[in-house]
Amino acid sequence: MLRHETIVVTGATGQVGFPVAVALAADTEVIAPARFSDPAQRARLEAAGVRCVVADLGAGQLDEVPTEPTYVLHFAVSKTNDWDADIRNNAEGVGLLMAHCKAAKAFLHCSTTGVYHDDGTGGPFSEESALGDNHRVSPFLQTYSITKVAAEAAARLSARLWNLPTTIARLNVPYGDNGGWPAIMLDLAQMGFPTEVPAGGPAVYNPIHEDDIVALVPKLLEIAAVPAVTVNLAGEEVVSVQEWTAFLKELTGVEIPLVESPSAIPSVTCDLTKQHALVGKAEISWRDGMRRMIEVRHPELLSK
Repeated sequence: MLRHETIVVTGATGQVGFPVAVALAADTEVIAPARFSDPAQRARLEAAGVRCVVADLGAGQLDEVPTEPTYVLHFAVSKTNDWDADIRNNAEGVGLLMAHCKAAKAFLHCSTTGVYHDDGTGGPFSEESALGDNHRVSPFLQTYSITKVAAEAAARLSARLWNLPTTIARLNVPYGDNGGWPAIMLDLAQMGFPTEVPAGGPAVYNPIHEDDIVALVPKLLEIAAVPAVTVNLAGEEVVSVQEWTAFLKELTGVEIPLVESPSAIPSVTCDLTKQHALVGKAEISWRDGMRRMIEVRHPELLSK
């Protein structure tokens, strides 16, 4: 489905967009629009066969982005904690991109399960669950949930305005060779910094490996429709931060201290009924995926 096509991948310098862009570039033309303020990021993508073009989504600077790609995969996200900048880049940016690429066959907008209202249960949340300001408790992510909800609204409107088949994928905790939250926790621990967790019990999520995200992209595009289709995108296993930190310590010998805090991101687990019906299942178990992550990122830490 995705061979010998023209695919625009935004956010290709980021944690999730990079492995998607690189994987697709093996079989098709991938165009990555970004500001590319860091030349090393551009060189890394170009070495993998990705064509890089300069663009600024929030500013509407899209002249180098093709207007008729086969597909658009929108992974770009702004997390500056500046309300004006993040509304412009996350919400206005997706609308401007969809207007520019309205001739595409389908559009995939990567959202987050961080849009669900924290009701104190941790889920599982279905696509029909209440939305809310899930990440407001974090001093570093004040704008995240609200601007991602706004971005979903912009994507839904744009799908109808331009008759552009669209899928909105609410991604849980992505991780893999290119990093992610578990990798960040390990890096912080080595620098002497703890990770905050909510009080009152394990913090639970459905982590999903980057290879599973790549594998499910074709189906996510296949189900795109007008009105837009919204679906959770998560791993099969419910895992607590406490479990994966214990496993990472077992692998590396590094103690990852956890501190209960009211500013910790709350638990978010997913109802996968709709994902299973429309897209399929993630295949990589979290233990296998995190072991692979350490083998690639920190082979020197693996326990003998």
